[in-house]
Amino acid sequence: MRRTSLRGLAVATATVGLFAGTINAVAAAGQSAAETAETAAAGYAPGLVAAMERDLNLTTAEAVAQIDVQETLAGTQRSLEKSLGASYGGAWVDGADTLHVAVTDAAEAADVRAAGAVPVAVDNSLEALDAWTADLDGALSGSDVTSYHVDVETNEIVVDVVDGAAADVQAAVAEAGVPASAVTLTEATERPRTFADVIGGEAYFIDDTARCSVGFAVTGGFVSAGHCGSVGSTASEPSGTFEVSEFPGSDYSYVSVDSDTPVGVVDDYAGGTVAVEGSSPAAVGATVCRSGSTTGWHCGTIEALNATVNYAEGSVSGLIQTDVCAEPGDSGGSLLAGSQAQGMTSGGSGNCSSGGQTFFQPVGEALTAAGVSLLTN
Repeated sequence: MRRTSLRGLAVATATVGLFAGTINAVAAAGQSAAETAETAAAGYAPGLVAAMERDLNLTTAEAVAQIDVQETLAGTQRSLEKSLGASYGGAWVDGADTLHVAVTDAAEAADVRAAGAVPVAVDNSLEALDAWTADLDGALSGSDVTSYHVDVETNEIVVDVVDGAAADVQAAVAEAGVPASAVTLTEATERPRTFADVIGGEAYFIDDTARCSVGFAVTGGFVSAGHCGSVGSTASEPSGTFEVSEFPGSDYSYVSVDSDTPVGVVDDYAGGTVAVEGSSPAAVGATVCRSGSTTGWHCGTIEALNATVNYAEGSVSGLIQTDVCAEPGDSGGSLLAGSQAQGMTSGGSGNCSSGGQTFFQPVGEALTAAGVSLLTN
């Protein structure tokens, strides 16, 4: 059953019945129900209704009606939270349109019913649960606890702990002075982690042993150099898997990311980013700039196209030859001509102290081989 906590909620709503009546009334006036739903949807933030349709398997009319209903329920919840005061134990929506409100004083149940909600008798007020949670902030800061929160439906604090750590966490709860009856421990199945943006020119790590640089964000991940990892290799920070890799011959790879977000920009290593607007190839003599995790942002010119380089591992052809410098760790990083993606750092000679020559794998070949599209901004 889908449940939505309403504490602090400011989501959107009339009722399903009222909305349906509106559709019928407008339809009778000559506009179809579908057209009415689309008109109503246009009144919300761009993409909101579409996302609800996609993720909740709703029609446009159902999505708009749900937003409207929950706005009405949220108003009821806010009013009851204020009037119940210290007796208020939290609120939640059950199903699409039933508001439950927890109270510690049974005498308040009539007021909850009069407001159109379902009263639920509980032992702990939300004020008390929040205060105990604050008491736990220091006690549960260790790695044995992955997260903790107030669960208004069970009227307790739920603490997610790693396997084998329950006894230590229980002791920490007791030391913090929080009643054991107000706390439930559950075993965490996975440690949470932050979600990061995948940005061109920034570092990533391969099999926890080597470092390269992101080339460009693409659908589902990013492209980089093929010599950075073989198919099946693991990437981290951002995390993902090498799905496509070619080296020698060519020097490109495609890494699908797990949950990080690819963004169509490149780090300029000056506190900002450069938007990627396309991948139109530049001509010989054009000014280009490279971004990489070892040496940052460096610029120069294209000296030749379709160059072949004989590395110790084998020959790579079809490369962009430049007088831009680079160093180890910059491999895979972004080459731009203005806002147009050109290629990923392959290899070269020299360094960024004395100058050098660097070759780049054209981005178009990597996109075609991986069957992905460049993300633009």
